[in-house]
Amino acid sequence: MSATDRTLPAVCALWAVALAASGIAPYDRLTWFMEVLPVLIAAPLLVATRKRLPLTTLVYVLIAAHGLILIYGGAYTYARTPLGFWLQDLLGFTRNPYDRIGHLAQGFVPAMVARELLLRVFRIEGRKILFFLVLCIALAISAFYELIEWWAALLVGAEADEFLATQGDVWDTQWDMFLALIGAFAAQLLLARRHDRQLARIGGTTAP
Repeated sequence: MSATDRTLPAVCALWAVALAASGIAPYDRLTWFMEVLPVLIAAPLLVATRKRLPLTTLVYVLIAAHGLILIYGGAYTYARTPLGFWLQDLLGFTRNPYDRIGHLAQGFVPAMVARELLLRVFRIEGRKILFFLVLCIALAISAFYELIEWWAALLVGAEADEFLATQGDVWDTQWDMFLALIGAFAAQLLLARRHDRQLARIGGTTAP
């Protein structure tokens, strides 16, 4: 069994444990459900596509980490995570920054997923166009998530405040999308070469 074959079961097991622990007594049950919903959707999709399109170990690990960020935020709400308060005190921020971390990851991780799919499924050629398309996809995902937050606010009213986690910042939506864009930039700059090496090992297409 290859490392890639072993990684997905480990990811699912880790998520199952984290979901069970976070779901025992979350700060707000509705917020917990909305925050972990992407994990509940991603897990069966990853399992369903594991034979036809197994992803690289790098991408599986990144997806696992992103899921844990969502689960942890769901347990406490993003504005109340202990890790966020620790960072707030350490760095002298005026607000709990965990929401910012989440949106940075929202660009960083989907960027690498998009990169793999563009190379392996759509056979995109050329590093410049690949880099640009990955940024566009990551930003589109971030913008769509902001629309989901807006729809949630319209549907459930004040009960969605914990899910929105704006903490009084009128520019929160813009910050969220900007950080996702920064995350997508950083992911490609830091991980493209390692990603290409793993793609080569599993017979995927690498960027020329």
